[in-house]
Amino acid sequence: MQVYEHPTFQMACRQFDLVADQLQIPVSERERLKFPKRSLTVALPVLMDDGSTKVFSGYRVQHHLTLGPTKGGLRYHPDVTLGEVAALAMWMSWKCALAGLPYGGAKGGIACDPGKMSPGEIERLTRRFTQEMIPFIGPQVDVMAPDVGTNEQAMAWIMDTFSTHAGYTVPGVVTGKPVGLGGSLGRREATGRGVAYLINRAADTLELDISQCSAVIQGFGNVGSVTAYSLGRYGARIIAVSDVSGGIYNSKGLNLPALETHLARTGSIAGFPDAEPISNEQLLLLPCDILVPAAMERQITAANAGKIQCRILAEAANGPTTPDADEILSRRPEIFIIPDVLCNAGGVIVSYFEWVQDLQSFFWGETEIADKLFRILETSWAQVLNRSRKQKISMRMAALSTGISRVFEAKKQRGLFP
Repeated sequence: MQVYEHPTFQMACRQFDLVADQLQIPVSERERLKFPKRSLTVALPVLMDDGSTKVFSGYRVQHHLTLGPTKGGLRYHPDVTLGEVAALAMWMSWKCALAGLPYGGAKGGIACDPGKMSPGEIERLTRRFTQEMIPFIGPQVDVMAPDVGTNEQAMAWIMDTFSTHAGYTVPGVVTGKPVGLGGSLGRREATGRGVAYLINRAADTLELDISQCSAVIQGFGNVGSVTAYSLGRYGARIIAVSDVSGGIYNSKGLNLPALETHLARTGSIAGFPDAEPISNEQLLLLPCDILVPAAMERQITAANAGKIQCRILAEAANGPTTPDADEILSRRPEIFIIPDVLCNAGGVIVSYFEWVQDLQSFFWGETEIADKLFRILETSWAQVLNRSRKQKISMRMAALSTGISRVFEAKKQRGLFP
């Protein structure tokens, strides 16, 4: 479908086609699995602080509705396109199925630069987008969550706008909202905690002592920072991190509490005194035991895949490794990959917990939530690792095969409505 034309969507489709060949899915069934069930593009006129009106482009893609409502984040970024959003929705479908969650995948986005907008402008944009989405979202239809450029406050505005239209409070329309409005304890930290947990399991599998390992993290937002602190508690040494301003490096290990203070004071990791500056490109090639791409998609490409110097590649971001890079990495058995649909699943798992808590109006403690999170991750980890070893396929192929086959079987069991 030309409407989804985008390098990231092409990448997601290429991954799907490889798995479909491996699973021997009939050609006649593939397009039904691959292409989104429903996509919506909206124009969003917003009154700006200077009195002008600016029109933004907004998107929401619901990939499939076979297993339950769709679930996925909402991102604010200048480069958001329909094709990118469709790819992210597809990956979310396989991720939810892999974790055994009763969801289809979804993703939304608005092409904007929130860093150049006031809080009032962002609120008006968010509420206008929600108003346009009302016929297509809801606790049993499509549940949004934070993503790049959005946060708990944006989810609160979405919940309030939807609830005002419904005439009563509907906390289950979003996840990742403030705890005081029905959010879940541990939701903000869930993705990073899950990434660190799976890195620890990979280290056990490879017989590495994680307390002697060095780690490099590209992206120091919510996911990257929590991953860094969690790995630090396991004893790993964080030697480099980066954000949109660039990266910083200290071979002896970064002082994370001091870095957190610097970030809170300046809004950026740039200029941190106890480290030297490094570019994002250089950061990915640093010698380390653990490399965590936690930024945007398509960061590891054919141009740098042969130069990466790590033992564990933990994909905290969505789609950070291109298929061409995968082919190169397949010839480098010394690198163990934790694929994105497994590695960053902690966020949607605890989003599921939040949704369940909202539906039943009964809330759990953070210890219970963390225990449930790690149980699901452990089950998914074991299934993917065993499938990889038994079938002699890559961890990515094993993870995607597990998720895609579950959606395929569910569609077969439900049949095709005439």
